[in-house]
Amino acid sequence: MANMSGPHGRMKGGRGAKNPMKTLGRLLRYTFTRNKFATACVVVFVFLASVANVLSASRVSIIVTELINGKNADMSVIYSNILFMGCVYFIGAASSFAYNIIMMYIAQGTLKKMRNDMFAKMQTLPLRYFDSHTHGDLMSLYTNDVDTMRQLLTQTIPQLISSAITLIAILVFMIMYSVTLMLVGFVVLGGIVVATKIIGGKSAKYYLYNQQALGKLNGYVEEMTEGQKVIKVFCHEQKARDQFKVVNDQLNEAGSKANAYAFVMGPINNNLGYLQYVLIALVGVLIIGLGSEVGLLSIFCSVQNAGSANRVAVMAGMLVSFLMFTRQFNMPVQQVSQQFSAIVMALAGAERIFEMVDEPSEDEGGNITLTHGESAEGEWAWKKPLEGGKSEYIPLKGDIRFNDVVFGYDEGKVILKHITLYAKPGQKIAFVGSTGAGKTTITNLINRFYDIQSGEITYDGINIRDIKKSDLRRSLGIVLQDTHLFTGTVMDNIRYGRLDATDEECIKAAKLANADSFIVHLPDGYNTIIRGDGSNLSQGQRQLLAIARAMVSECPVLILDEATSSIDTRTEKLIEQGMDKLMEGRTVFVIAHRLSTVRNSKAIMVLEHGEIIERGSHEQLIEQKGKYYQLYTGAFELE
Repeated sequence: MANMSGPHGRMKGGRGAKNPMKTLGRLLRYTFTRNKFATACVVVFVFLASVANVLSASRVSIIVTELINGKNADMSVIYSNILFMGCVYFIGAASSFAYNIIMMYIAQGTLKKMRNDMFAKMQTLPLRYFDSHTHGDLMSLYTNDVDTMRQLLTQTIPQLISSAITLIAILVFMIMYSVTLMLVGFVVLGGIVVATKIIGGKSAKYYLYNQQALGKLNGYVEEMTEGQKVIKVFCHEQKARDQFKVVNDQLNEAGSKANAYAFVMGPINNNLGYLQYVLIALVGVLIIGLGSEVGLLSIFCSVQNAGSANRVAVMAGMLVSFLMFTRQFNMPVQQVSQQFSAIVMALAGAERIFEMVDEPSEDEGGNITLTHGESAEGEWAWKKPLEGGKSEYIPLKGDIRFNDVVFGYDEGKVILKHITLYAKPGQKIAFVGSTGAGKTTITNLINRFYDIQSGEITYDGINIRDIKKSDLRRSLGIVLQDTHLFTGTVMDNIRYGRLDATDEECIKAAKLANADSFIVHLPDGYNTIIRGDGSNLSQGQRQLLAIARAMVSECPVLILDEATSSIDTRTEKLIEQGMDKLMEGRTVFVIAHRLSTVRNSKAIMVLEHGEIIERGSHEQLIEQKGKYYQLYTGAFELE
């Protein structure tokens, strides 16, 4: 296969599941353990459907024997066996219909539970997991990988069960009818198995390439769709088409080879099956001509039909049934070979899903929790368990300190170097510096999106490692640089900051953030539906809603990461007036490129390459005439 590299990197190898039997066993347990009664019904109906076909074929020999006798034929025997075959076929058809319907409900229920488990697990995973997995790769789990298992559960597994039962039943009848003819059939069957293994292996490999290429294509299309404005602004249309062609060619190449091998396997196996049919018929005729015993049941059949059939007629009837057994025996083998690629893809998909579900959840941290109204003061407090079932309540003030903190996203690559700082309750601390200096990283450490390598971060004198993460984050209000809004009303998006907030509280927060002035002019005001992450709002309006969301949270600590980067200067002034009220009694961390927004900060930290090179108030830093002075006077610009 050609190089599968493209604009999104080289495609990983096309191997299937690392441990297919273990993955299959886990998938079967996941599917059938909670559907025991339905599973039992499926097995019973599959058994009836499979055995029905074999039993019907066994009666053909009796009918053929009677017909060969001509005028001496016992028509009552013929009619009774035809009626028996009709009843058996009806039972088989009804059973096949029943197990397919039941299996469909089992499969859909399993996929529903799997998606629920995946999504629930995803909410518990640390940010490091999302840093190491692309958006398109995660989406592929919910679409491509889940879809491969839908086919496995609804079609392949019932087919495998049916094939196994059919093969066993037919094998028993073949042995009873003729060991010689059975051995002739097994010689050709060996060729079918070898062809299936060789061609099926090739097909499975390219089907896996196809799944990976499909995931890349979906991710690329989504990325280009979201970035259409940027593409057009920079006249990047031709480059985007060229890159799409590369990804699309990869999918075409993988899909073509996968389907080519899959389509070739069917005709080859069918022709080998016809060859087997002809050889068995030829050997069977020779056996009849020689007058030798066809099988173990030949004597029994001769005795049973002694009054109405001669020996040749019995043997001819048995040969016809045996030929029917041969066709029935090949059919499950061919069906399984056709499902081989689907099995490989489904197990690979299931393994990817189970790997995600098995990822260790984010550690909740310590046992100190956030309470309200339990302490003597009745305010927000940290609840620290003590021996004997007692608890100590530490008032929540918002005192945050970094003590010699060292951190790197990857071991061996330090981002923050021996950071020491403090923010007392009610203080506004600002971080300025070039892109990549470590400003946002500091705020990510406060809410424990990542854990530090060394040093200590305390919150009201408590090491944040001892605080339960969900409670720690509940005490923090955050406005991120990349604003994200959810599908729903404007009111719902503001209330996302505190789900029990009333409409009046949300409106008050919007007014403080100066968002009310544009919200009331929307088509339905606060009930206007936000679509596609706020595509019907401007970037500045989206950021105002994010600020209102943080305001309604009423958290004692606020983190504003470029919170006003998309807002005009006039609106920024109005927001600052509202935020001054909001920040009363609250600790605030501000990251800003606009130095005018940090002038009134208690302390300004200037970062460079992960180190604090200057600190102090605006006036103090101006007097020092260092890096901050250069930034403020325009002698040096932030990158």
